[in-house]
Amino acid sequence: MTIATDFPLKADHGIKIQELATKGLFASLILVFLWFGGMKFTAYEAGAIRGLIENSPFLGWLYAGLSEQAVSILFGLAELTIAGLLAARFFAPKLAVFGGIGAVMTFLVTLSFFFSTPGVFIPESGPLAISVVPGQFILKDAVLLFASLFALGNALAAQE
Repeated sequence: MTIATDFPLKADHGIKIQELATKGLFASLILVFLWFGGMKFTAYEAGAIRGLIENSPFLGWLYAGLSEQAVSILFGLAELTIAGLLAARFFAPKLAVFGGIGAVMTFLVTLSFFFSTPGVFIPESGPLAISVVPGQFILKDAVLLFASLFALGNALAAQE
């Protein structure tokens, strides 16, 4: 008995599942960028991201010239733009390539927060212990990074 011959799902089911997953992945990334981007226009989110950004060796300088809310709005505009570019995947794949690049860059930067933000690691709980916030909150961006890489590759492959 082998799974390949006895399992009720066949190869064409796998293709259909992959097609559904691709559409779902794009929709999910678009939703993430829309929601996160929209939240950046609130004082709540502006305050919540400050500790991540100000400790970043790449972005901390932004607060020298901009207010907390202005920095947050800047990121919100970038995230909303990325959402729009990713949404173009099914009618203008060339635009979605730029969305994929923006998404990849976003999650590379946010993953760097894992190493620059105080409170990620909990030394008293063991060498690999990380906090829920900010540790586990940032760690989920590893999955989003590879989802973004997939979206970028898919948009590149969809070009004529």
